[in-house]
Amino acid sequence: MLGAALLVAGCGGGQEKTFDGVPVQDPGPIHVHGLGINPADEALFIATHTGLYRVASGDGKARLVGDLRQDTMGFSVAGPNRFIGSGHPDLRTDLPPLLGLIESRDAGKTWKPISLLGEADFHVLRSAGRLVYGFDAGNARLLVSSDRGRTWAKRAAPEPLLDLVPRPGRPTTAIASGSVLYRTEDGGKSWTALGGEAGYLVWPAPDRLYQVVGTGQVRVSPDGGRTFRPLGSIGSEPAAFLAVSATELYAALHDGTIKVSRDAGRSWSIRSTP
Repeated sequence: MLGAALLVAGCGGGQEKTFDGVPVQDPGPIHVHGLGINPADEALFIATHTGLYRVASGDGKARLVGDLRQDTMGFSVAGPNRFIGSGHPDLRTDLPPLLGLIESRDAGKTWKPISLLGEADFHVLRSAGRLVYGFDAGNARLLVSSDRGRTWAKRAAPEPLLDLVPRPGRPTTAIASGSVLYRTEDGGKSWTALGGEAGYLVWPAPDRLYQVVGTGQVRVSPDGGRTFRPLGSIGSEPAAFLAVSATELYAALHDGTIKVSRDAGRSWSIRSTP
């Protein structure tokens, strides 16, 4: 328990803190769960096991947002300064172990429960306007909301999901990744197996569905997941994937390094380091 207490006591973006007089160093973004770009300032946000981190535009270092060390498992930027998330609380709070759906309206500085507090742990969370998809890993269930996460309908997940991404402009169409890929045309009520390989997904344009698989290879599909062709490689196993546009992509490695491609996945460089 001492190690856990020391971990959650670190409360500043990379600056040394103390716990009972003992210096504590910010551990940085350990075990990345999700990525997002805030439209308000173009900053990159990294949701991790040790808190939410921000990388300012033009900066290369990830810095802790606020002083919370919550384990933000599911994460999605829903609008300027508005984020949704899920996972497990900072041990210094009196919240239940499962956060359900939480929301921040100040770019991650503070969060409030929206629904399913104590009942759900969304490891996959995708927002598309009023529609939100969430895969609750603890209960192996797919939930879909049409009112920004206030209420939910249960859908039949084809299997436990690694990722899910809605089609731009038509969010009731989505591709999900389990052991293979699946496609729905009716908001998750029914699924068709596409086959292929498991991996993280982004879908920035109708004719550009990107996937990064366990080897780090990046692929693109022009036909909604039916066929893929190889592009470049991020060089290691991915932990999260993000598309800002049809050509600007971000990928997280398990050590907290974030890579960026500005040529539609062909070449990659380091955007930030832990």
